[in-house]
Amino acid sequence: MSELTSLLAGTAGAFTALLFARAAWHKLSDFTEFTGFVADYELVPERLVRPVSAAIVAAETLVVLAFLVPGGAPVGALVAAALLLAYAGGMAINLNRGRDRIECGCGGAAQPLSWSLIARNGVLALFAVTALLAPIALNLEGAIAAIGAGFTLWLGFVAVEQLLANAALFSLKR
Repeated sequence: MSELTSLLAGTAGAFTALLFARAAWHKLSDFTEFTGFVADYELVPERLVRPVSAAIVAAETLVVLAFLVPGGAPVGALVAAALLLAYAGGMAINLNRGRDRIECGCGGAAQPLSWSLIARNGVLALFAVTALLAPIALNLEGAIAAIGAGFTLWLGFVAVEQLLANAALFSLKR
C-alpha cells in the first residue's frame, strides 16, 4: 500500500478515536443524563436502559482503545462504523415515529434528532471504515502528520457541530 493510503487510514483512525473519546467522556461525565437520552429513544425496555447505556459507553471506549493499540485499528474502525450506523438507525426509527424533539445524546452540543444527523452518522461511518484501507504503518513523521490531520478534522467537526446545534436551537425558539 502507498504511504498516502496509510496516511489517510491513520488520519481516519485519529479522527475516529477523538470522536469516540469525546462521545464516551460526555456520556460518562453525566451518566444519569445519558441514561435519560437512551430512555427517550424508547428502543429498549426501561429495566435495560442502564445496562444498555453502560454497554454503549464501553463500546465507545473500546473504539478509542483499539486505535491506541498497535494492530487494533481494524477492530476500532468496525466497531465505530457499527455504532454510528446503529445510532443512525435508532434516530431514523424515532423520526419515523414523529419523535423529533429528542436530544441526540451524541456526545457534544445538544441537538434534536434530524435527518441531517442520520446522514452525518453515515458519513462518519464511511470515514471510520477508511481506517481499513491500509495498515496504519507510518514512520514518525507520517504518524505526526496523521495525528495532526485527524485532530484538525476533529476540531473542524466540533466547530460545525456547534454551529448546527446553535441553528437547531434558534429554529426551536421561533
